[in-house]
Amino acid sequence: MSATGLDVFDKTLQSTNIWLDEIMDEMGPDRQIAWHVLGAVLHAFRDRLQPDLAAHLGSQLPILVRGAYYDHYQPSKAPEKLRSLDEFLAKIKTELESTRPVDSKDALRVVSKVLAHHVGEGQMLKVWESLPREIRSVAEAQQAA
Repeated sequence: MSATGLDVFDKTLQSTNIWLDEIMDEMGPDRQIAWHVLGAVLHAFRDRLQPDLAAHLGSQLPILVRGAYYDHYQPSKAPEKLRSLDEFLAKIKTELESTRPVDSKDALRVVSKVLAHHVGEGQMLKVWESLPREIRSVAEAQQAA
């Protein structure tokens, strides 16, 4: 029987929980931290991508995750000109300041792995290719993982 009475809600809850479980496997057993890590990294990607590519990536996300992805999005200000890995990681770190200490590079690595696992390979290749080499080297390595 459906938990919510609507299959679309049940499916997005199930998919989101699978994603969070995969993050927790590597970041520790705290679902709140996993949710914040997922959001912080997705926002960093979203804000660094051209709006069309950001929208294509967003369309591949579970509906619940998609809502978090677009929260506070300002496509007219995209893409941000974050060129170095340090700048990209600082953006992630800023979003995670209200949580327990989380290594930004680990967060990037783990969420990239989840994306590589659940989002179409062609879409992720476009995302990786749009990033500066230094950022891509951390994120894209998860495509084969």
